[in-house]
Amino acid sequence: MIEKEKLEKYANKLMFSMENKEYETLQNEFEVILKQMDLISKIKDISEIEPMIFPFVTYEAKLREDIIIDSLTIDEVLRNAKAHAQDQVKVPKVVE
Repeated sequence: MIEKEKLEKYANKLMFSMENKEYETLQNEFEVILKQMDLISKIKDISEIEPMIFPFVTYEAKLREDIIIDSLTIDEVLRNAKAHAQDQVKVPKVVE
């Protein structure tokens, strides 16, 4: 089981807080995930299975063609930004 202290540490690094009941819920969810991972690791010859890299079979998928359209200029984008530097929008730091 993942310790509550570790979850609190990660939540603090991500700059959000949770109530004790939420930590319990998160611990239970991690427990389920870890059990599922353990189950998957016990599947015979699992390492020989090719990982899925796309959510559906690509040869059956009907993907649309990319269409190039006019986009905003850098000046137009930065016009509404509170802060910007070197043609980039500056945002508040959210993680350590």
